[in-house]
Amino acid sequence: MKHIRVAIPAGFLLLVTALPAAGQTTVNETRSLVMAPRTAQIPSPQDPVVVVHPGLTDEQLGDLLMIRKQFREAAEVFKKLSDQNPRNPVYLNKLGIALHQQEALGLALKYYEKAVKADPQYADAQNNVGTIWYQRKKYEKAIKAYQKAIKMRADMPVLYSNLGYAYFGDKKYEEAIASFRQALALDPQLFEHSGSRSGSVLQDRSVEDRGKFDYLLAKSYAQAGDIEKCLHYLRKAKDEGYKNFADIKKDPAFAAAMKDPGMQEILTPKPTDPSQQI
Repeated sequence: MKHIRVAIPAGFLLLVTALPAAGQTTVNETRSLVMAPRTAQIPSPQDPVVVVHPGLTDEQLGDLLMIRKQFREAAEVFKKLSDQNPRNPVYLNKLGIALHQQEALGLALKYYEKAVKADPQYADAQNNVGTIWYQRKKYEKAIKAYQKAIKMRADMPVLYSNLGYAYFGDKKYEEAIASFRQALALDPQLFEHSGSRSGSVLQDRSVEDRGKFDYLLAKSYAQAGDIEKCLHYLRKAKDEGYKNFADIKKDPAFAAAMKDPGMQEILTPKPTDPSQQI
């Protein structure tokens, strides 16, 4: 199952089901998405209780609704704000995210592009344009969008990470490794957390060949000199069924990791289950 990650204020991590690549929402559907009346909801005991204080600004209210995954209501708030402030890139981008989470990819893309037009250096929205194309498996377009975002903000590790995923989807594996290596240079713990900077950057970390992806990520860590993480992702690759571990012995990137006793365990083939033999 795919997931999109969006960073939100105060360090909360929000995981939502990734959106299907097909279909766009019409203008009539826009009204129903962003202007739908609010309905009363009774929180379950597991739900976080959010108390809306009268002193909250509309933007803070919208952010709280995003935290609670009430994306339709959040879209209504940010649509109002963007109508009142049509040149405000933050409101346009957040409206795009709220629509994005409702599977309205075409409308989300429209507002991300409006946000970039309002502020040509707004890397958050440009990144989110790339995420739309990544989900639609239009990897070349995603790569170009992420590259544009990096030109705007070269200090954001999440942008290099997203670019690496897009290269991987396009089967450009060496470019993917180089992007992951750059991301790790900026944030060595990037793949251990969401990697986002604020409540306005989306990530889609879904891949079709998880075993190969984990192998390439292990190589990125090996090149970064983090042997522990290298071995961790090699074990994950093995668990995912990756088979080409013979390449490790021939690849200079793994030379230092080869000296670790844990590498021999990884290179040892899994024993065959006698019950599966004929």
